[in-house]
Amino acid sequence: MDLVEVSQQFERFKAAFVRKDYDICSNLLSQLKVSLTKFRSLPPLFKNTPNANNELLLAREIYEHAVVLSVKIEDQDAFERDFFQLKPYYTDAGYCRVRIDEYRRCTFYKALDSLMMDNNLYSNRLPPSPQEYPILGLNLLRLLVQNRIAEFHTELELLSATALEDRCIKHAVELEQSFMEGAYNRVLSARQTAPHETYVYFMDLLAKTVRQAHFDYIHIYNFVTFRDEIAGCSEKAYDYLSINDTRQMLLFSSDQELLEYIKDEHPEWEVKNGSVYFQKAKESAPCKEIPSLQLINQTLSYARELERIV
Repeated sequence: MDLVEVSQQFERFKAAFVRKDYDICSNLLSQLKVSLTKFRSLPPLFKNTPNANNELLLAREIYEHAVVLSVKIEDQDAFERDFFQLKPYYTDAGYCRVRIDEYRRCTFYKALDSLMMDNNLYSNRLPPSPQEYPILGLNLLRLLVQNRIAEFHTELELLSATALEDRCIKHAVELEQSFMEGAYNRVLSARQTAPHETYVYFMDLLAKTVRQAHFDYIHIYNFVTFRDEIAGCSEKAYDYLSINDTRQMLLFSSDQELLEYIKDEHPEWEVKNGSVYFQKAKESAPCKEIPSLQLINQTLSYARELERIV
């Protein structure tokens, strides 16, 4: 299958994508991927064929659509596969635009430059894609949702300074920082400020994931949800709040959701006259005795250990 036929097949894919006929899209995508294997200009070969640039651009756009399709059909495994097939088009096929002037100051890279120029390898390098940063940010968000924090930071280290300033990348970075800081409100409300419509799927998953995260510095023995932590703080800070204020603080979309939450999770709260009263919760909360002797012994033990170290 030549370039024209693959392009026509891709147009049928895009038409089905616009119609949201994702079953047809999935079938056409499988055919497109098989067709792309005939192009020797694509990674990892990068052969300098007559249509190399057009083939690279077409393949990159196909894989970008594949990544977005995987989000639409909510298939994280497909997302990972398609992203790693796409990634060489952002790195290997586009690397000459990343700090190439710095490379050319080095004697080794001058020799490498010469070798690549002799073999006409620079002709296959691609211009930037407008979808690159949104998709890279989407991948960071996926890693955050899957709690693969080490991989998140590895991917982050590979990004250029320009990429780090992009709003899609910054969105994922700020979310990770909020996640680590325990800034519950920012994490749960970040869906409203998603920089791209494809981010909504992972944002919804993130809201569920972080509610189950284990925070040793909040509760050393329990998994807590962000909403429950906010609720616990609210009942200690206020005697009562209006239903509207309580709903907004706990990030519910309707009063009915709030009332069901109170009924299931906090039956000690009183709802009357358009307000939620926390007084009963305060009265029923037992006063915990501070283990003074234990704290003194631990403090003295720490002091002895520090003295040994010093």
